Amino acid sequence: MTRRTRIMIAGGLMLAVLGGAGVAMAQADDGVVAAARASGAVGEQADGYLGFVTAPSGAVKAAVDAVNIKRRAIYTDIAAKQNATVQEVAAARGCDQLAKRVAPGQKYKVGGSWQTRGDGPVALPAVCG
Repeated sequence: MTRRTRIMIAGGLMLAVLGGAGVAMAQADDGVVAAARASGAVGEQADGYLGFVTAPSGAVKAAVDAVNIKRRAIYTDIAAKQNATVQEVAAARGCDQLAKRVAPGQKYKVGGSWQTRGDGPVALPAVCG
């Protein structure tokens, strides 16, 4: 079992134990982020954070930054408890985000390029195993 797999499992268990309240807060898209995701201006990235596909307006940038700050706080907490780096936890969570949160027609970034999800599953990077 790779270190990343162990971190994903441990992180998943930790999130379940925490009751998901913090995760729900970090994942909950407000209307601005939801609209930006639907329009293709914002998408999920393999690093565990939302990214900008196109140059954002001030409101979109602020809303996405707020979501990413919440995500980083959760990743930091899990990393401290699992003796892992924040980047390792974020990347492990990014695999989960790509697989579960990117709806057909939405954008996602893998390997440095933005792609649009079709009807099939998201093409996950090799690190997601």
